[in-house]
Amino acid sequence: MTKIDPRRPTGAARRQVLRAVTTAWAFGPFLPPAWAAPAFSSSPASEGERGWTHAIAAYGDPRHPRGFEHFDYADPRAVKGGTLYLTNPDQRTSFDKYNPFTIKGQSPAGVSLFMFETLTVRSGDEPMTVYGLLAESMRLAPDRSSLAFRLHPKARFHNGDPVLAADVKHSFDMLVGPQAAPQYRTALSGVERAVVVDERTVRFDFKERTNDTVMQVAALPVFSRRWGATADGKPKPFDQIVEDEPITSGPYRIALADSGRRIEFERRRDYWAQGLGVVNGLYNFDRIVYRYYADGAVQLEAFKAGEFDLIQEYSARRWARVHAGPKWRDGRIRKEVFETSIGQGFYGYLFNLRRPIFADRRVREAISLAYDFDWINRYKQYLRTYSLFSNSEFAAEGLPSADELALLEPFRAELPPETFGPAYRPPASADDPLAMRHRLRRARDLLAQAGWRLGPDGVLVDAQGRRLEFEYMDAQDGAARTIATWQISLQKLGVRMNLRRVDFALYIKRLETFDFDFVGVRSIDFTLPPALDYLDTFGSKAADQPASGNLRGVRSRAVDALLEAMNRAGTLDQLRAACRALDRVVMHQHWQVPALYAANFRVSYWDRFERPRTMPKYYTPDSALEPLPAWPLVAWWIKPDARR
Repeated sequence: MTKIDPRRPTGAARRQVLRAVTTAWAFGPFLPPAWAAPAFSSSPASEGERGWTHAIAAYGDPRHPRGFEHFDYADPRAVKGGTLYLTNPDQRTSFDKYNPFTIKGQSPAGVSLFMFETLTVRSGDEPMTVYGLLAESMRLAPDRSSLAFRLHPKARFHNGDPVLAADVKHSFDMLVGPQAAPQYRTALSGVERAVVVDERTVRFDFKERTNDTVMQVAALPVFSRRWGATADGKPKPFDQIVEDEPITSGPYRIALADSGRRIEFERRRDYWAQGLGVVNGLYNFDRIVYRYYADGAVQLEAFKAGEFDLIQEYSARRWARVHAGPKWRDGRIRKEVFETSIGQGFYGYLFNLRRPIFADRRVREAISLAYDFDWINRYKQYLRTYSLFSNSEFAAEGLPSADELALLEPFRAELPPETFGPAYRPPASADDPLAMRHRLRRARDLLAQAGWRLGPDGVLVDAQGRRLEFEYMDAQDGAARTIATWQISLQKLGVRMNLRRVDFALYIKRLETFDFDFVGVRSIDFTLPPALDYLDTFGSKAADQPASGNLRGVRSRAVDALLEAMNRAGTLDQLRAACRALDRVVMHQHWQVPALYAANFRVSYWDRFERPRTMPKYYTPDSALEPLPAWPLVAWWIKPDARR
C-alpha cells in the first residue's frame, strides 16, 4: 500500500483512505472527529444552573471536575520557549491555501492543530470525554433534541474580537454549506440548525438525536465571521477564502509562509485560554516550523542532519536498518516506541465487490490465503490484523454472546455459517514451515469448488470464460515487494494479480468513482468505534454514492441492521455487542484481506526535549488534524540548554 496523505480533508471516499497512512506495512492514524454513539453523561457534581456542565462523558462521569488544574499528561511547570522544527507529517509536499475546510488545494500542516479551536477538547485520558474550551459550559437536552453552549467570556480571536455565538453559527453554516468539503456536511448532517440564543449562547437543534450528532457538534471548529471578508465587510464565498490568514482563537498564529514549502507559527503571548485546565502545561514552544520534503529518503537525511526534530517511522525495514548510526549510538538522537491504547482501525486490502470475479466468497478467501504475512513481518514488528476493531474490547471473541446472537439471528439464512461460530482469526504459520503450502492447497480447493478451472495459458477461467485476473492499484512504489511476493503465490494457483501504479490525483479519482479492482486502505483508529464512519464504510446506501467510503461496495441487510444498532447503542454493553456482531459478519465474508497492525508509534527524535511523566492513553505523535492530543507537539518542551 502506498503512503499517502492521511489527514487532508477532501472527498468522502478519501476519508476511508486519507485519514490514515496507507503504506506498505505502515501505520498511522486521521480526520475531523468521528465518534461512536454512547450514552453521554456529565458528573452530577459538575452540573450547575439548569443542567449546565463543564464536560460530557461517553460512559460514566467525567474524570476531571470543574476547575481542574491540568490534564495528567500535561505539566504546568513546563518551560516555555524555543523552536520546534517539524516536517510534513503526510504526503502533502507543499501547500497552496490556508483554508483546511474546502476541497480544492492543500492546506498546511499545523493550521488546524495550532490555530483553530473547537467548542470542546477531547481528553487523552478517557475513551471519549470532552471538556469545554471555547464553551465555558454546555447543556444537553434530556431527550437529546438539542445541545447548547455558553461561550467563555475571555475567549478572543487573535485580532482582539471576542468569540461570540454569531461566530459559532457562522462557522457551522460554512461547514455545512455547499462549498465545504463533503465530510464536514456528512459529520454534521444530524443537525437541523444553529440558533443564536444570546450574544454568548448558541444552541444546536438536532434532527437526528444520536450521540454521534452530539459529539460532532461538540468538536465544531470555530473561526471569525471576519475571516475572508472583503473591504466592504461582505464575506467571500467560502471556497474563495484561500490566501486569507484564518482569524482564529488558538494559541498560535502564522508568522511566515514561504512558497508553499515552509510555514512558521508563533505562540500568541495574549492567548486568551492561558491557565485554563484544558490547556495548562500545553503549547510550550515559542515557535513551530514545518519544512516540506517531496522525497522520503531526502526527508530522513534532513532529519539526520538536524533540519527538524522528530520523525515518525511507518516502515519496519527502515526502522530496523535506517534509524541507526553514530548519532543514535551516542544519544544525540533517541529512538523510542510509544505504546498506545487506541483501537486499531482495519488495515488491509479491499475487494471491489462490484467486480463479478469477486462475487464468490470462496474466491476472496482463496486470495486471502495466498497472502504471506510471515514474510512481510520478517522484522517481527507487527501483529496480524484480526478484526475491524483490533487491539480493543470491540473485536469479536470466541463464540457469539447472547446479545450478539440476538442481533445476528434475524439474518441467519443470508450469512455464512461461520458467522455463528468462533470469531474470525487469520491463519497463523510462524511455527510451521509448510504452513504456506497448506494454505495454498486450501485456496486451490476453494477455487475449484467455485467453478474455476485452469486455462490454456495457466490462468484460471470460469464457465463463462472469464479469467481470474485483476489489478492492484497503487499510487507509489511502497507496496512493490509485498505485491511481488503475493503475485508469486497467486500465480501458483492460476490467479493473476497485476500491479498498476497511477499518480496520486488519478488514484483518488478512481477511488471516488469505484474504478478499481483491489486496493490497500487503512481505516481510522479509535477509542470508541465511530458509528458514522462505519455507516459510510459499510452502509448499503453508500455503495452507490460516488465519493462515499464504501469502497468495498457492501450491500447487506444484516450489516445495515448492525450499523443501526451501533448508532443507537445506549450503553457500552450494547455498543460492544453491535460491534462484535458486525465484526463477525464482515470478517467471515472475506470482503477484505487483513494485513497487519502495531499498537504503538515508532519515533526518532533529537534529544532536545523534556516531557511530562505521564503519557496519555489516547494520542498521536504528529497528526495535524487528529481529534486526540498530538502529545509531543503540544505537551513536550525544549531543554533550556538545547535551544537553537
